[in-house]
Amino acid sequence: MEGEEPLEAAVREFHEETGHKPEGPFTELTPIIQKGGKKVMCWACEGNLDADKIVSNTFETEWPPRSGARKTFPEVDKAGWFATDEAMQFVNERQSAFITELLAILK
Repeated sequence: MEGEEPLEAAVREFHEETGHKPEGPFTELTPIIQKGGKKVMCWACEGNLDADKIVSNTFETEWPPRSGARKTFPEVDKAGWFATDEAMQFVNERQSAFITELLAILK
C-alpha cells in the first residue's frame, strides 16, 4: 500500500496470507534480488504458529486461461514446517539465502 513502510507491508501480507499477525521483535535479513529483478525483503521473528491453522486470503483469476471463466483460489494453499534441507528445496532459489542467513544468526 502506498506510504507503507516495508516491515509494515511484510506484517500485513503475512497476516493476509496466514491469518496470523506476527509480533516483534523483528530481525531484518539482507534483501535479495530474484532472477526476474524483483527485490525481496525479509524479516524474522520468533513465534508459535500451527501450520494446520493457516487461513489464507484469496484472489480471483481467469481459469482455465483464455476461457472467460473466473475462479477464486487461496493465496496460500498449503503450509508446513520443514527441516532446513527440505525447506531449501521448497523456497525460491534466491530466497534460500534468507534461511542460510537466519541459521547463521541463530548459532
